[in-house]
Amino acid sequence: MKMKLNEIVRRSRKITSPFRIVKGRNFRLKDIDPGDTLEFTDKDKKRAKEALAMGVQALAELQDKLYAQDKWALLLIFQAMDAAGKDGAIKHVMSGVNPQGCQVFSFKSPSAEELDHGYLWRCMKVSPNRGHIGIFNRSYYEETLVVRVHPEFLAKQKIPESLVTKNIWKERFDDIRNFEQYLAHNGIVVRKFFLHLSKKEQKRRFLERIDNADKNWKFSASDAAEREHWGDYMTAYEDMIRNTASEEAPWYVVPADNKWFTRVVVAAAVIETLDSLDLKYPEVGKDKLKELAVAKSALVKK
Repeated sequence: MKMKLNEIVRRSRKITSPFRIVKGRNFRLKDIDPGDTLEFTDKDKKRAKEALAMGVQALAELQDKLYAQDKWALLLIFQAMDAAGKDGAIKHVMSGVNPQGCQVFSFKSPSAEELDHGYLWRCMKVSPNRGHIGIFNRSYYEETLVVRVHPEFLAKQKIPESLVTKNIWKERFDDIRNFEQYLAHNGIVVRKFFLHLSKKEQKRRFLERIDNADKNWKFSASDAAEREHWGDYMTAYEDMIRNTASEEAPWYVVPADNKWFTRVVVAAAVIETLDSLDLKYPEVGKDKLKELAVAKSALVKK
């Protein structure tokens, strides 16, 4: 598996490099096509699914070492417009991971208790343990997205009026960068994914949810209403990426119009990240080896 893993990592770097944003000051969302699939075409879907299956296997091996070593942790953050495929990407990419070493948290509208704390609080308290992979399906970034697009949400956060100034978004970007730097300094590696969906493809998926009885439960009238703010959201996402992309916590702006390709890119990014940590199983010392030999001898005699 070692040679195969090395090859998977090499290919992963090739796949992720066009979409990895570490210095976002000059980033423009329009530079990345939501329908991009690199060298893959619709005819290559089978090959892409095979690549994903190999990636899932490699990810399982790397996660096993992460869990056993118990030094690093990995935090994956997913942000996107509705119907971009966050749930599906998490489900398919993490399908081979040991559930004991992985936790998924979905952040919806804050509760009364959460509104009585700073906006980072609810995410901070569920950051992943060492040896674990933590997944945030939406996150504290909502505070620079939906809250920015809908100022009435900010008014409900009980923040003293004197602190709500024209600089509030810059201040939140500063806070988030500092928080992610803090996580990195403590061995919690952060990787962030914006699933970049086109407005046209979102419409198609919404109509599919309405027309397909098995998918009716996925659709909410509020999802369609948010389309009216599409331009505001794109501006907010672009500003967010520009101000919070870094070497320590890069953004991956992943084309999301083709779910099969989205999953390949996400898997490649996770594999590349875990491989960079030089994960190894803990070494067993002489005393432990003697203990194992004694235990084996006793078991064999019985």
